[in-house]
Amino acid sequence: MSEGSTAKRTRRTKAEQRAETLEQILDAAEYLFSKNGLYGVTLRDVAQRVGVHTTLLHYYFQDKLSLFEAVFARRASVTSGRRTAALERYEAEAGDHPTVEGALHAFLDTDLDLYIEGGEPWMNYAAFCARVSNTREGAELMDVHFDPVVLKLVSILKRALPDYADEDIFWGYHFVTGALMNTLARTGRIDRLSGGICHSDDFDAVKKRIAKFMAAGFLALKA
Repeated sequence: MSEGSTAKRTRRTKAEQRAETLEQILDAAEYLFSKNGLYGVTLRDVAQRVGVHTTLLHYYFQDKLSLFEAVFARRASVTSGRRTAALERYEAEAGDHPTVEGALHAFLDTDLDLYIEGGEPWMNYAAFCARVSNTREGAELMDVHFDPVVLKLVSILKRALPDYADEDIFWGYHFVTGALMNTLARTGRIDRLSGGICHSDDFDAVKKRIAKFMAAGFLALKA
C-alpha cells in the first residue's frame, strides 16, 4: 500500500474518531440536561461524564449554550420529519374527511413510537425536551425546529373542525402539547399516585389512550 493511501486512511480514521467523540459529548450532555436542565449542568459536568478534559469540549463548542442547541437539533429533525410525513400520509388517506382523532394519532403515535423503538437515548431526548420546553432558550428552539410540523397538525384540525374558532383549536393544541411534555418528562409521579398500576415510562400505555383522550377534549370545546 502506498504512503498516500496510508495517509488517507489515517485521516479518515481521525475523522471517525472525532465524530465518535462528538457523539459521546452529545450523549452525555443530553443525559445531564434531561436530568438537571440547562442551568443545572456545566461543561465540566459533561466533560467528567465523557471522561475528557473540559478544554476538549471547547474544541467542538463555543460555550454551553451552543452545546445545548446542538443537543436539541441532533434529534429534532428526525422527530419533526417523521411526524410531518405521518401527517401528510394521513391527510392523503383521509381526503375530504379528516378527523381530530386521526390527526392526533398521526402526530402523537409517530413520536411515541420513536421513543419506544429508540430506547434509552431517545427517552433521554424526550425528557430533555420536556424539561427545557418551559425555558426561554428551549421555547425558542421549539419555535425553530417544531413550528412547521405543529402548524401542519393545526391545518388538519381546522379542516376536521370547520365550525370551530381558531382560538379553540390553538388552545386545544396547547393542552395536547402540555400533556405530551408532562408524559415525556417521566417524573415517576403517576407511578406513586397509582400505587404502581401505571408507570411513567410505559409509552405503549400512553399511546393507547392519549389521542382518543385529547380528541374528546377538542370535541368538548364546541359544547
